[in-house]
Amino acid sequence: MNDTIASPRQPVRSTSSAGIADSDIHPEFKDRYGLHPYLSKRWRDHLDQYGELGFEALAGGYLYDGYTPLALRRDAWPDEGLPGSDLALMRKQHLDPNNVVFGVLEPMVALGNGGRNLDLSNAMSTAINDWQIAEFVEPEDRLRASVMVVPDDAVSAVAEIEKRALDARFVQVQIFTGTTEPLGHRRYRPILEAAAHHGFPIGMHVGGRLGTRTASGWPSYYSEFHLYNTFAAQSQIMSLILEGVFDQVPSLKVIIIESGCSWSIGLGERLDMLWQRMGSEVASLKHPPSHYLRQNIYFSTQPVEEPDNPEELNYLFEQIGWGNLMYASDYPHWDFDDPRYAFKARISEEHKAMLFRENAKKVYRIP
Repeated sequence: MNDTIASPRQPVRSTSSAGIADSDIHPEFKDRYGLHPYLSKRWRDHLDQYGELGFEALAGGYLYDGYTPLALRRDAWPDEGLPGSDLALMRKQHLDPNNVVFGVLEPMVALGNGGRNLDLSNAMSTAINDWQIAEFVEPEDRLRASVMVVPDDAVSAVAEIEKRALDARFVQVQIFTGTTEPLGHRRYRPILEAAAHHGFPIGMHVGGRLGTRTASGWPSYYSEFHLYNTFAAQSQIMSLILEGVFDQVPSLKVIIIESGCSWSIGLGERLDMLWQRMGSEVASLKHPPSHYLRQNIYFSTQPVEEPDNPEELNYLFEQIGWGNLMYASDYPHWDFDDPRYAFKARISEEHKAMLFRENAKKVYRIP
C-alpha cells in the first residue's frame, strides 16, 4: 500500500459543495426471494424448482468468501439482508455524508445479462428493472436505474430498451464485460443502435460470463481473480473500435465501469501502431483507434490508480482525457473509493468539477 494514502483525519478536498455524481452504486436483494414480487408465478415456481441456469455450472463467482464475503464491505451489513439492500443504510453511509446528488445503480444480481434459458433471463431482466425503480429510485430521487438486457436475445433486448426509453429514471443500458462474443460482433448491433437512438450510453460493468477461469487457466489467488476482469474490458474496447461500431453508430457512448482506466493509454498507442501498419485489414475504419477512445469511450475511476508520486495522477488523467472520466465509489464493495480520499493529487477546481459531476451529467443527460 502506498505511503501517500491519506489519513482519515486528513481528507483530500476533492469534492465540492455542489455535490457529486457517483457512476457505480450496487443495489442488492434483501434475500433470495427479493425478486419474486416482480416475477410472474410461472417464473417464481421455475426458480424455486429448478434455480438459475448460468454458464458456470461447477464454479461460482466468489471463491474467496472467507477473505471478502461476497466482495462486500464488512461494515455495510444491515441488521437484515445484504449490503446494498438497505436504502436507509446506503443513505447513512454514502449518499448523505458524501453529498451524492446523482447516483447510478449497477445491479450485480441474479443472472447478470442472462443465462442459458433466454426466456427466464428476459423475465429476470425485466423484473430487475422494475425492482430498481420500486425499491430504490422511487423512494430516493438521487438514484437512477440501469436498463438490464440480455445481449444474446437482441430482439428482446431492443424491446426492453424501447420500453424504458421514455422513463427518465433510467440513464443507461447495462451490459457486463463478459459477453458470449465481443460486443462489436454484428449480432449485438441492434442493441447498440437502439441504445444510441434513445440516447442511452452502454454501461459496461465488469462481470457477466467471466466465471473464475482466466484466459490462461485457473488463478491461484484472489489478487489474480480480482485483476483479470480488467482484461475483458480491454478486449471489448478493441472489438467495438475495430469492428467499426463507432463509425456506424457515431453517437454511441460506452462507459467502462470498475475496470480501472490508465491501461487505456497504452492500449490506444498499441492499437494506433498496429492500425498504421495493418490498417488494410480494417479498411473501413475512418480514424486511428485512439480517436474513438477519446470520442466514444468513458471510464469510471474505481479502482483508481495510485502512483507513488500522487501528482502523476494528473498526467495520467490528462492522457486519458479529463472529459472521459467519471467518479465511481463501488459502494458497498470492500474496495469502495471514498470521494474524500480516492484522489491523492492536487486537482484543479475545473477538473474536479468535470471528474465529480459535469462529465456524468453530460453522458447520462442529467439537467
